[in-house]
Amino acid sequence: MSGHSKWSTIKRKKGAADAKRSKMFSKVIKEITVAVKEGGPDPAANPRLRLAIANAKGVNMPKDNVQRAINKAGDKDSTNFTEVTYEGYAPHGIGIFVECTTDNLQRTVSNVRSYFNKFGGSLGKNGCLSFVFERKGVFTFPVGDIDLEELELELIDAGAEDIEENEGFITVTTAMEDFGNMMKKLEELNIEPESAKLERIPLNTETLPVEDAQKVLKLIDIIEDDDDVQNVYHNLELTDELMAEL
Repeated sequence: MSGHSKWSTIKRKKGAADAKRSKMFSKVIKEITVAVKEGGPDPAANPRLRLAIANAKGVNMPKDNVQRAINKAGDKDSTNFTEVTYEGYAPHGIGIFVECTTDNLQRTVSNVRSYFNKFGGSLGKNGCLSFVFERKGVFTFPVGDIDLEELELELIDAGAEDIEENEGFITVTTAMEDFGNMMKKLEELNIEPESAKLERIPLNTETLPVEDAQKVLKLIDIIEDDDDVQNVYHNLELTDELMAEL
């Protein structure tokens, strides 16, 4: 099972057990806001908004909340967000890529830099991890009563590079340029993904002793908890030994 799938599983479990669902809702609302400002409030004419709505369903956001977010984003006085990324290294050379959506760039970069510094890492220049990660489409949905053999053929036709099943969920990975094709294919098959995103997948992963790896994961947790942070990616190998500790 690849590292990004393991990480997705951890985050899904964490999210399911997390009493502060408002934090997940806040991230989705930002996605909706940016999508509406970029392409308008009609999901039929705005692919990015359709994707944000699908991700809202994936975290069980009520329909009323989704519609309220769409309506609010259309107001001329609504908050303007900027999307920004940061790249840096955790201790022991582990690469960390941070995606943020913020209404205050100075606050965000100051916070992110402080997290790296506090845990013995360093914030680098944009592009310093360009050789570490590549962008891929990643789709996650429950197995349900799906016939996996038939489904695999359909998904491969739509550009699936990797299909994994784990703990009742299927994770499909595509090249970035096939993201839209896979979205259309899942719609045709009446499969509603719990999550559908362009993620940054490590080309190679690094293995650390469990104690060192746990310190890196602590840094990642701290960064993820920041309200301005949407996604965090890393190239730490999640070994079976480390997973057992988690």
